[in-house]
Amino acid sequence: MRLSCRGRYVTRAMIELALHHGKEPLPLATIEKNQGISKKYLTQLMGVLKLTGLIRVVRGKNGGYLLARAPSEITLADILYAVEGDMSLIDCVKDAKLCYRSDECISRPTWVELSELIKDYLGTTTLEDILKKGIFLQMSGANK
Repeated sequence: MRLSCRGRYVTRAMIELALHHGKEPLPLATIEKNQGISKKYLTQLMGVLKLTGLIRVVRGKNGGYLLARAPSEITLADILYAVEGDMSLIDCVKDAKLCYRSDECISRPTWVELSELIKDYLGTTTLEDILKKGIFLQMSGANK
């Protein structure tokens, strides 16, 4: 499994919003500058996030973007599935009918199990968890 650029960028944008949770709406230009994502691409990503209900848009002079829920309530699965869709390792994991060998394939159960582990991790890791890990790494000097 390889996470696309789209998946990485949308996660970074959501982390930026999580860092400002409970404050004023964050302008697109601030997210663009802090995360190094082009305005055009970021606009597309924010549109998807709005459609999936992960963010809210505040219009007007002091407008911008806000998380629709607390960082503790938004998982990596919520974010990544919004832009990546199903994240199974191989096609037959999602649908055994896609491979004529699925019934007798010795390796398929391994790929199914690994896909489930990944889905479990994504489904239980929240934006809040990511922020906590990042703060710990900064405090420990691990990012130097």
